[in-house]
Amino acid sequence: MNALTYDGIDAAWWPYVFILLAGWLPTDVWRWLGVLSAGRLDERSPAVALARTIATSLVAAVIGRLVLVPGGSLEAIPLPIRIAALATGFAAYFWLGRQTLVAILFAEVVLLGVPWALGMF
Repeated sequence: MNALTYDGIDAAWWPYVFILLAGWLPTDVWRWLGVLSAGRLDERSPAVALARTIATSLVAAVIGRLVLVPGGSLEAIPLPIRIAALATGFAAYFWLGRQTLVAILFAEVVLLGVPWALGMF
């Protein structure tokens, strides 16, 4: 065994153990600590407001990156359609009762429906 890297062990089971140890376990520990401590935190405290702000900004940054600099098959959809899908999802979220699933569905309809209607797929 050279090291505990992805290619460090030549066994069929090793990639799965590596994903478990390097990906899932460190993330899940913080999730469980959050669940255990959430009941003790004041929802209006500055620390919770800061954590919520950071989490929201990270989600916004990921969405912005997916829209403006996509990779994979999303690259085939033109930028104006991706922006229209984002705007439609945002509008649906606010106008239809702040339901995330509804907003995602509206954005998906624009993201996939417009290129399909234009014969791009």
